Amino acid sequence: MKNILKLLITIAIFYYLFQQVDFNTLFQLLLTSHPGWIIFALLMQLASTVLAAFRWFEISRLLVFKENLFFYIQSYFKGSFFNQVLPSSIGGDAVRILDLTQKNYDKKEAFYGVFVDRIVGLVGLLTLNLIASIVFFGTFDEDFSLLIIGISSLSILGFISLFHLHRLRFLKKYSFLNLFVRLANRLNRLYASRELLLQHIFISVVVHLFSVLTMYSITLALGLELSFQTLLIAVPPVFLLTIVPISLAGWGIREGAMVGIFMLVGADQTKVLAMSIIYGLLLIVSALPGSYFWIKSKQVT
Repeated sequence: MKNILKLLITIAIFYYLFQQVDFNTLFQLLLTSHPGWIIFALLMQLASTVLAAFRWFEISRLLVFKENLFFYIQSYFKGSFFNQVLPSSIGGDAVRILDLTQKNYDKKEAFYGVFVDRIVGLVGLLTLNLIASIVFFGTFDEDFSLLIIGISSLSILGFISLFHLHRLRFLKKYSFLNLFVRLANRLNRLYASRELLLQHIFISVVVHLFSVLTMYSITLALGLELSFQTLLIAVPPVFLLTIVPISLAGWGIREGAMVGIFMLVGADQTKVLAMSIIYGLLLIVSALPGSYFWIKSKQVT
């Protein structure tokens, strides 16, 4: 039932978007996009996935996990495959946790490792967005820029404050809030060296830079005149919106957000929609190695 609802939301958004653009022009853009830049975009997306797997590997090494880097690369691609291709109730993070538990690791430890990886990845995205919005202030109108800076700053401050929640002893009296206290304790043990935390956040920033480069390559393939600095500011909020699980693999939400944001700089709606569709298709193609790793793991078991 949940997947049916997501499908209906996705269809409704695309129906609305297709009413706003020339469908024939959109179709021609998709067919005539420059193949060289599309291939380069695919390589950038693959690099982003591999580097994200490396970040998870680095975080996991600080915990109880002893698997090699290739295990994490395989598992990350499998997670991407489930997220992008299969309309399953099993998400990519659940697949990664399952992979660790099948290696006889504790389920709570596996969950914690994946959760920290997710949080550090999110902080990297917010950091990239904050820096780009400040450095290239004026690319968008002042109100939008200040909104992005405000949301990014508050979110990063929220992450920083998480490290200090264990000092608020009264929170332990409440079962729900005590969860955050335990998380704060574990984060402080994991990142006793703040330099190590900064290294992992830096890796996350580079991961998302590769994703923005993927988008930029697609703009070049379509002849869409958008500067790289514009993408650095506009793309991270789109990624944040697609985290909300109300459509199939972010389809529809991503396209609607891109069209809405890039309208602020006068970008062609049809080309922006084409860019988003191609990006979504590249996400599927880049996740296909995960199908091989998944089938291979099933054969082993």
